[in-house]
Parts: sequence; C-alpha cells; structure tokens
Amino acid sequence: MKSLPKILFILFVIILISFAIYFFYKNQNNINPNDAEQTGEIKPEIINELRLGIAEFDTMNPILSNNKNVQDIAKLIYEPLINLSADYKAEPCLATEWSKIENNGYLLKLRKGVKWHDGSSFTARDVKYTIDKLKEDNIASVYKNSVKNVIALDIIDEYTIKLTLDSDVPFFEYNLTFPILSENYYIGQDFVTTDKNKNPVGTGKFKVHEDGTGKLTLIKNTEYWNLIEDNREYGINKIYVFLYNSMGEVYNSFKIGNIDLITTNNLYVENYIGTIGYNKKEYKGKEYDFIALNTENRVLSHPEVRKAISYAIDKSNIIAEVYNNKFYSAEFPLDYSNWLYNSTSASSGYNPNQVETIMTENGWELRNSVWQKRENYNTLRTSFTLVVNEANTERVAVAEIVKEQLAKVGISITVRKASNSQYQNYLERKNYDMIMVGTRIGFSPNLSTYLGNGNFSKYSNDDMQVLLKEVTNISDENLLKEKYTEIYEKYKSDMPFISLYFNRNILCYSASLMGDITPNCYNIFYNIENWYRQH
Repeated sequence: MKSLPKILFILFVIILISFAIYFFYKNQNNINPNDAEQTGEIKPEIINELRLGIAEFDTMNPILSNNKNVQDIAKLIYEPLINLSADYKAEPCLATEWSKIENNGYLLKLRKGVKWHDGSSFTARDVKYTIDKLKEDNIASVYKNSVKNVIALDIIDEYTIKLTLDSDVPFFEYNLTFPILSENYYIGQDFVTTDKNKNPVGTGKFKVHEDGTGKLTLIKNTEYWNLIEDNREYGINKIYVFLYNSMGEVYNSFKIGNIDLITTNNLYVENYIGTIGYNKKEYKGKEYDFIALNTENRVLSHPEVRKAISYAIDKSNIIAEVYNNKFYSAEFPLDYSNWLYNSTSASSGYNPNQVETIMTENGWELRNSVWQKRENYNTLRTSFTLVVNEANTERVAVAEIVKEQLAKVGISITVRKASNSQYQNYLERKNYDMIMVGTRIGFSPNLSTYLGNGNFSKYSNDDMQVLLKEVTNISDENLLKEKYTEIYEKYKSDMPFISLYFNRNILCYSASLMGDITPNCYNIFYNIENWYRQH
C-alpha cells in the first residue's frame, strides 16, 4: 500500500507525456509546408521578369538592324511566315500552310485572327509590304537574300498569297523565316527612322511598352494568337533590355548580376565573366569548315584515296591544338542538330589503321613513304597540294596539322598559303588538288552547295543527283528522313569532301534563371513561357 502513491504518480507522468507527444505530432501534421514562419523554410520568390542587354544598339527595325542581339530579341516582338523548331524543322507561324504549286511557285495560306500590337489585323498586305521593302535597292538587310529569287507576289485574297520565283529554289520555305512588318504602322512614316520615334509594332509574344533612355521595356502580349494561359505562376511577363556601348560593358553587367542572359561565340568569354556563378548551354554554330577534294584529279578520282585521307585526319586533335577544344567536330554539313541528319549513323571518322587496309585492297603499294599504283602505264602517287588562305592563321595551323597527320599514313601534302586574291581565284577556277573552305550553313537542308552541280569538289554522281532532286518534292517526314540517310550513306561511300568542324555558340545565364532553356542558332528564346527567375 505504501507504493501505491508512487505507482499512481508514475502513471500520471506517463499519461501526461503521452498527451504531450500526441499533441506535438498532431500540430506537426497540421503545419502548412508552405508556411515559412511555421516550418522555418523560406520559399523562393518567383520573379516573372527577365533582364537582357544589347551592345551597340542601332534600331529595333528587324530588317534594318545589323545587330545580332537585336535580331535575337526581335523574335519576341515580330514573327515570320514560317518558324523553325529547336531541331531546325520548318513549322507554321503567320503562314499556316504552304505548297509548292510548280517549279517556281509557292502558295501560302495565312493565319486568320492575328492582331498587331496596335490592335489592327494582320493580312496579306503586310506580307507584300515586307517583301517589297526587302527588295528595294536602298534597303540593306541581313534578310535580303531570302527574297532575292522572288519576282512576283500576288494577293489571292486577304489571307492567301502566291509567290513566283525566278528559278526552282530547293526548300524555299526555309527562306520565309524573316520577320513580317505592319504596313499600316509605316504609312506616312519614314521607314528608316520610324522606330526611333515610336514603339515598334509586331505580332509576337511580347510588345514594346516603353522606349526610354538607356533601355527598352517589353511586356507580355495578352492578345497573342497562341497565348498559353493556365494561371501558372511561372513565365516571363516583362523584359527589360538595357542598352550598352560595348560588349565589354554587357559582360561586366552580366558578371555583377545586372542582366540574366548573354549569348556569344567568343571562345574566351570566361576571361570576361569568370567561370562560376552562372550556367551555360553550348550549341553548334553555323560556321562550317571542310576540305574539298578535287574528284577530277587523276589520283583523287579514286574513292579509296579520298576515304584514306578522311580516315587519317584526327579532328579532335586539330580542335584541341588550334581551337582549345572550343569547336565541335563535324561529320556532315547537316551535323548541326538538324532533324534530317541521322546522328546514329556509323562514323567515317579518324581510323588510321583502316588506311592500309583500304589502300592495299585497291591495289596500292607503300613505297618511299607514299602510296603508289600503276594505272594505264602511269605511276600514281598520293602527293597533293592543299590550298589555304594565308590570312586565316587558324586554318593555316589546321593545314599544317593535316599535313603531319597524312604523312604518317603515306600521303604527302604540300601546304600552299595563298593571298586573298589568289585564294578566291583558286575557288572560282577550282584549279586545286585540295582546298580548305569555310562556309556559313543556311537553315535550309539544301545540300546543293556541297553535292550538287558546281560544287567545290567537282563531284558528280548520277545517283546522288537523283536523291538531291527527290528530296525537294517530298512532304512525308519519314520518307524525307530515309532519303537524307541515303544521301549521307552515299556521301560516306564517295567522300568528295571532308567535314572538319563547326564553331561553338554559348548561352550564359544566371543561376537564378529557371526553365527549359534550349537555344539554337535560329532562336534562343524557345519555351520562354516556362522561364522565371528565382530569388
């Protein structure tokens, strides 16, 4: 009996502790995980604004501007007839349908219900106005070549136009990616100076709200024809575009966190903005280098010799030695993430051990460190001259490395460093064994420059010409991909030129910028409706 009070006391304490534990867990379960005061966690602040920069601003008129930053940002304000996807596939925009009606004609159906930022309606007259402006002799524009083949534009009705070309242009629809301007906006105005006096008008996702000193302000176009509205808290609603005198100022502003995004092809951008505190996306540029092989040369006319040269060139080594690993090796002109290039195809790249196999199988013998072969009572030797423009020091360095690499497998190269005028003469007359060439790839998948009539390699193959002709008239995407795979396989079999590399573009963005950021050379603002800043 004396222990009863102790027992009761212990039971009381146990019950008290049990209730305390019960109420503690009950309160824990009732806590709102988003309540920063109760959880101690701070929910990041969502900022629906983006800060950009333009160096050496000229004009917001997209067909007059020569500024790459302006052209990028203009894609948010203006729209083309035909857009390009992230893998460079043509897709509808202000034109909903297009059809090749004859060798030199295109019929386009335009999108109805599209409003300009000033509330007026988009019609066929705006398309005609833009193309007419681009064709004026006194208008200098980066888009001028896009319409150089257009000789007539007929307005069938308010939303249908017919374009007549002076010749058959393969994949002409890829030329229709230039921005369309409003005719009504420029009526009675000076075309060159109008955008300096009032806010420009487009049909795009954003419109110019203010054009103040030192910056532009863009706001979300709530009347956009393809507006995505689902009450999301994410997405950019306002964009501040700050104007700077130089790219150095842009780099510095990005470095200290005053702007959120920059694009560059500067191989040494880290020297200006450092290496930490931001994210980056790298993507292949459109500057493409290759070595053209004169297929009419007595020795280079042999496909096995051209293949041997290809197998012997170590592109990775070249890119490391000359370009500090800042370029991308290339297998084909469409190897820049184009949807028609089959990246899973077996590479015909660096494989020096294959040289001996392919040469001996075709009757060549290695004598005095050079492959030789008797043919029609003549001795053929794998000794060639490689022409390079001496003004381009990087390509000269590449040529010297190629010379060293080929010498190791029995192919002798003499590097001829030509002046600018001499180099152009070589290109025009095609009087070379091999020549290093740099081109800027267009958005069109047309391969005529490299494989069609008049190509740099004097390459002619009936099967290839049939394929190049076929692809211009195919609308079925699966069949088109099959045909391009055939073209690529035929190229690897014949090897009329050797792809080297593409330049590299870089998009650097602040660590606070979130969303699906997938830039390419056509547009850096894909999926901007999902972007946001997190503070």
